[in-house]
Amino acid sequence: MALDMRLPTVRKTVSVSTSVFDRKDMVVPGDIITSDTGFMRGHGTYVDEEMLTASVAGEVQRVDKLICVRPLKTRFNGEVGDVVVGRITEVQQKRWKVETNSRLDSILLLSSVNLPGGELRRRSAEDELTMREYLQEGDLISAEVQSVFSDGALSLHTRSLKYGKLGQGVLVQISPSLIKRQKSHFHNLPCGASIILGNNGFVWLYPTMGQQEEEAGGFYTSLEPVSLSDREVISRLRNCLLALAAHKVLLYDTSVLYCYESSLQHQVKDILKPEVMEEIVMLTQQKLLEQEG
Repeated sequence: MALDMRLPTVRKTVSVSTSVFDRKDMVVPGDIITSDTGFMRGHGTYVDEEMLTASVAGEVQRVDKLICVRPLKTRFNGEVGDVVVGRITEVQQKRWKVETNSRLDSILLLSSVNLPGGELRRRSAEDELTMREYLQEGDLISAEVQSVFSDGALSLHTRSLKYGKLGQGVLVQISPSLIKRQKSHFHNLPCGASIILGNNGFVWLYPTMGQQEEEAGGFYTSLEPVSLSDREVISRLRNCLLALAAHKVLLYDTSVLYCYESSLQHQVKDILKPEVMEEIVMLTQQKLLEQEG
């Protein structure tokens, strides 16, 4: 059995603004949010002795007179337009069931996918019989939330060519609250890998490929061998994501790239060691603060 023994080392002190750690909008259960009776009570709050109090740990959000607390650790509550990465769990009649880290399995209807070849026509009984040729149990897909059912289940679609079946890569699962909402969640990083930051906390890392054929209709998956250098880049990015998530840093293209650059002085296997992880994350936070201002 291999043992990993490390001697004490002098840690680099990196100055990070105290405002990062002293945030007024973060609360824990029992914290008094406000004593003003003019506010309405939203999710994650309750009234105790005429004072609005937090019932969960999270971020206080105010919309006009409504106050709610968004939990830091929760299942994914999807909204229309959210980008998700999911895994097919079941093939049913004219639909697939997809695990998307939400309370209920999401639904991908046969009518909500592009047919191979990009044909635009009504789905026939023959299409229904060949559903497993498109997607089967265990396949990973990227999709967009099309609508939300009355019971909270999500309806997905993959009608754009940027969505569809995912090929070779690495799936990283983190808390959905750490994914920063942006206009685009598909990023080609300059280090040679691409990333899909799913709003549901599923992050997909894969080597940057050339332009895939549009005739594939979202079902094209390359099975070409991935080079050793690409695998090392993806492994480094995966460890960087876990390091950022462990220190509760919001994930978006800039923070991931800064963390990757800060980790280059260490070997991939050393990134998840506690002292190395702390140093890399502190450097990343410093770069983000410098960029902001």
